[in-house]
Amino acid sequence: MSDVTVLRDHAHIATVEIHRPPANFFDAALIGELADAYEQLDADPGCRVIVLCSEGRHFCAGANLGSPGSPADEPRSLYRQALRLFADATPVVAAVQGAAVGGGLGLALSADFRVASPASRFSANFARLGFHHGFALSVTLPALAGQQTALDLLLTGRRVPGEEALSLGLCDRLVADGEVRAGARELAEELALSAPLAVRSIRETLRAGLVERVQSALEREASEQDRLRETDDFREGVAASLERRTPRFQGS
Repeated sequence: MSDVTVLRDHAHIATVEIHRPPANFFDAALIGELADAYEQLDADPGCRVIVLCSEGRHFCAGANLGSPGSPADEPRSLYRQALRLFADATPVVAAVQGAAVGGGLGLALSADFRVASPASRFSANFARLGFHHGFALSVTLPALAGQQTALDLLLTGRRVPGEEALSLGLCDRLVADGEVRAGARELAEELALSAPLAVRSIRETLRAGLVERVQSALEREASEQDRLRETDDFREGVAASLERRTPRFQGS
């Protein structure tokens, strides 16, 4: 059974859902499945909006860095698939329940819009793991939240709750806990009422050069992840995370 399902309806909306609960960790294969789904829906004139969602408690906790053979060992393969998400032509609304952490935050920010709740939390926790951020957060995070806020979130790795995420621009709408998917659907329905050719044209204009910027950022991010993966600090960061303790970084 696929870890990604696609459900079409008569309102010109497709729901693309990830099925790896509860944390919905991803790897290159899963991101490739998402990209395949996006491309198929791009070619369907009846689809005007995609709702991206996940089964279970959390939207996405990124890569499972504590697992052997995880995307930490294959950033370039993962990011080749991620780049395809940014090249899609159909607007995407992400329903962000629970946590969007690390690469999961990158996946959320690859969408055009995000709907969250007060219980949602957003975190670029890479530096807390002794690691470099990825999934094109070098591009998407400053674009949405501004350079200084991006610097704050990337260097501290702190968790941002739903209310603050809305004020920072990390999400576009805040709905009651338990209503995130319904809220994303409501926004998608609003988008689907607009003229589809005009929507795609406007979106293409506003995203001009985005794929090229993302590609360049992903190359830099993958290179730095390769380098920092070999450090003692990265090993300590991952161990501390698994043991639920404060890491003791030595700068080596």
